[in-house]
Amino acid sequence: MSNLHKFTLTNGVRVLVEPVTHVKSAAIGLWCRTGSGHEYDNESGITHLIEHMLFKGTNRRTAKEIAESIEGRGGSLNAFTDKEATCYYCRVLSDDVENGVDVLTDMMLNSAIDPEELAREEQVVIEEIKRGEDEPGDHVHELHFENRWGAHPLGKPIIGTRESVEGFKRDDLTTYMGRRYRGENVLLGIAGNIEPEAVKAFAERMLGGIPAGGATEPLTRPVGKPGKNEVSKDVEQVHFCIGTDGCSVYDDELYTLAVLDAALGGNMSSRLFQEIREKRGLAYSVGSYSLSYSAGGAYTVYGGTSPQHWEQVQELVRVEFDKVLKDGFSEPEIERCKRNICGNMVLALEGMSSRMIRNSRNELTHNREIPIEETVARIEAVTLKHLQDLANKILVQDVINTTAIGPF
Repeated sequence: MSNLHKFTLTNGVRVLVEPVTHVKSAAIGLWCRTGSGHEYDNESGITHLIEHMLFKGTNRRTAKEIAESIEGRGGSLNAFTDKEATCYYCRVLSDDVENGVDVLTDMMLNSAIDPEELAREEQVVIEEIKRGEDEPGDHVHELHFENRWGAHPLGKPIIGTRESVEGFKRDDLTTYMGRRYRGENVLLGIAGNIEPEAVKAFAERMLGGIPAGGATEPLTRPVGKPGKNEVSKDVEQVHFCIGTDGCSVYDDELYTLAVLDAALGGNMSSRLFQEIREKRGLAYSVGSYSLSYSAGGAYTVYGGTSPQHWEQVQELVRVEFDKVLKDGFSEPEIERCKRNICGNMVLALEGMSSRMIRNSRNELTHNREIPIEETVARIEAVTLKHLQDLANKILVQDVINTTAIGPF
């Protein structure tokens, strides 16, 4: 029986509360269904910049007072922006939930966005961009999706560019927020030791000022561009992404891809980790991951290796792909992967932040609760044939795209 309580405010803001009585804390997330994928061409990086600016002071609190209002009461405060959502979140003691929601809603509704502060924060973000460019192990992923998806909104860098970020004015941010930060796009998610009725008592008062509306136009599915792009940089290793298209959050093959990812590179017992690191010692970091969005997704193998081993590592990745295409997987191997995936999901739910994020993302994406039992059942239902059919679509050579940064 579900323990998740949902109610919708008059302006369309959704509120999800999962009471967990055996803990003494709560995780709170104030979400907006907006990310770099929703930016116009002249807005690259604006979603992420707004995330920064909402910490810089409101009509009621200075930037320092925002932090002290949570941290000074034993909690923690942060935020993140991705391609389709922005989340402002905090962890608080269970008797401090109302204060936590008050701080987050104050940030979203009453941010000052002072022009002088904005100019300073643009320089902060530019330094963040420079830092990312100085870390090829991170930067290669951003480049990879730019190369693979090109001008598609999902191919844009979340952080923007130096040129785009330093050109924003206060009106640009307020116009974007007026378009995107609206009731249908906003969700308050809470998991922890809190009574749903207590949240209902203050939610309308705190969130009722968000304007209604906010329907989102669906994105078209990005078409991955195969090929190879090597970027020369004076570094010791070649940092690489070898990737293909994946699944959207709505595709039935999403669960099949999760199993395929786990078997190929998702953990220490996976084929790529065993072949490239354990047997040959050609990399410290090597693995794979999948990203899924409303319009599409990507499956990516990543790693770092010495320049003299770069060709061999590429060949080994191709060999492992071809083994899957030719021979598939064994039943015991896949059963281990399924148990690994399901076990990790269940273990994650022991943390309130993981519960809050799972509940919120499911509501934003699917407009419903997805019980963990349903997800486990979908993973358990993946067959060897499902895996073979998906591999034949995404692992063939003519759809693969490679991006690498190294001393070429």
